[in-house]
Amino acid sequence: MPITARPIFVTPDIERLRAFYGTLLGAGVTERFPEDGPVFYLGLKVDDFEFGLTADAQVPVGEPGRVLLSIDVPDVDALLPRVAGLGGRVTGGPNDMPWGQRVVHIQDPDGNAVNLTSAL
Repeated sequence: MPITARPIFVTPDIERLRAFYGTLLGAGVTERFPEDGPVFYLGLKVDDFEFGLTADAQVPVGEPGRVLLSIDVPDVDALLPRVAGLGGRVTGGPNDMPWGQRVVHIQDPDGNAVNLTSAL
């Protein structure tokens, strides 16, 4: 049986992160719990990449922690101008790396560290 991993972001504003990843990457909602009432969990999917958002009004936002999410996208430069308008922040790049990727470092609206990468 293959192992799969699904990163889950804990956030005080689940709708803000859903809108950020939905608009920036085209992530669609695949799961919602509960089905009615205030949402606790949203499963999101872009192509073969699945991740989740969990609501917790008490979780702090701010500087990124010890996890960095790296997402391969078709064109880093095309997404770059959209990040700030969606509530994120560009923290570095874009840079062409010697291992054959173009990389831009961003933070989502909660301050989670994300690398957007494209093959050169």
